[in-house]
Amino acid sequence: MSSSPPSLYEWAGGERAFRTLFTRFYERVAEDPLLAPVFAGMDPRHAEHVAAFVGEVMGGPAHYSTEHGGHAAMLRKHLDRMLDQPKRKRWIALLLDCADDVGLPDDPEFRSAFVSYLEWGSRLAVINSQPGVDVTLDAPMPAWGWGEVKGPYTP
Repeated sequence: MSSSPPSLYEWAGGERAFRTLFTRFYERVAEDPLLAPVFAGMDPRHAEHVAAFVGEVMGGPAHYSTEHGGHAAMLRKHLDRMLDQPKRKRWIALLLDCADDVGLPDDPEFRSAFVSYLEWGSRLAVINSQPGVDVTLDAPMPAWGWGEVKGPYTP
């Protein structure tokens, strides 16, 4: 009898791991000359909200969906923000540095899935942040797993 593999959320260390990661990340964002202006004036609980969102995407509890409006709410937060590739690339690089700093698992399987979501999500954020873009706000919450994607745009 084989048991199912843990979710990416469980493998990473659950809620505590994602809160620690995003707390560290947004502390570093505040000091980053490229990213600090993007997040200036953010809600003091921003790191907690993003941790809940990414945690849910990685197979954790649906706290972001039930308490903050799900994927549509996250999409709305990016509207008209005018994000670009240099900011996107810096966001990912800094987040991965922080993942190393806080001890998120560094095995290739986990990191491959984690980076896959970061690439997909950050590219979607750039697209949806441009003026006049037609955003699909009724898309379901993405769901990432071990080498599989169950996202809003999966056929």
